[in-house]
Amino acid sequence: MDLTMPSRNFATPVPIAEQIRFPEGPVFASDGTLWCVEQHGESLIQYTGNEYKRHRVGGRPNGLATAADGMLWFCDSGHQAIRTYDPSSGTSQTIVNERDGVPLNMPNDLAFDQNQQLIFTCPGPDLTPHGYVCCLSSAGELMTVAHQLNYPNGLAFTQDYQHLLIAETGNQQIWIGEWDSRRMRWRNPRIFARTEGGLGPDGIALDEYGNVYVAVYGSASIQVFAPDGQRACTLTLPGQHPTNCAFDPTGTLGLVITEAEKGALLSLPCGLKGILNSQ
Repeated sequence: MDLTMPSRNFATPVPIAEQIRFPEGPVFASDGTLWCVEQHGESLIQYTGNEYKRHRVGGRPNGLATAADGMLWFCDSGHQAIRTYDPSSGTSQTIVNERDGVPLNMPNDLAFDQNQQLIFTCPGPDLTPHGYVCCLSSAGELMTVAHQLNYPNGLAFTQDYQHLLIAETGNQQIWIGEWDSRRMRWRNPRIFARTEGGLGPDGIALDEYGNVYVAVYGSASIQVFAPDGQRACTLTLPGQHPTNCAFDPTGTLGLVITEAEKGALLSLPCGLKGILNSQ
């Protein structure tokens, strides 16, 4: 495989689900089920066997992640909260909804580190340099790990969990820094790559070779970067507003993309399975 040209492995994107009102946050559960959120439908969507089912949770769900116990965690920018959803019981719970006594600033995306600590972005409502990133420990301690970012958005860990990437939509760039899980600190953040066109980078996924796939909102594309941050290629999409992406760990669906303009889940078949911790 030519790592600098991963587009050679991708076919034409195929819609696998449509008529979703602003899909975001695709993630695969350990049983292979694909989940995403429907922001304008106040729901989580479960996709199995070429069919999808809505699970209404209220609010404005955004980013989505699965915990080791199978629980779904999601950002609710409408209720300014991090919430969970238990697929087995159909119940939801608010985990955290404030920082230092102030409501969370429209949480957007989230990911677990190797110790099941939750890192999430809070960009606020506008493209202004007042966004921040938090870490919630398994014991419930909340720490701010980055601040003064211009709309921090998608985020992902590298396969070894040693580095954390964060998309800064307002400045059209991706940051990378070392992740110190024990101290809950993001060290030595620096620019990893810059995106082109559209509003800026949204969700992020990594393949098993360390290439970084960035959904660039407003660009009708997934922009792909090599592990050193060099641009590898651009994958063109049928809709203008990709919001996020995730690899199917079984390899069946390839790269799955949520696209808001057409309200679709897209599948780009390929020979890649990605890494689970980037979902």
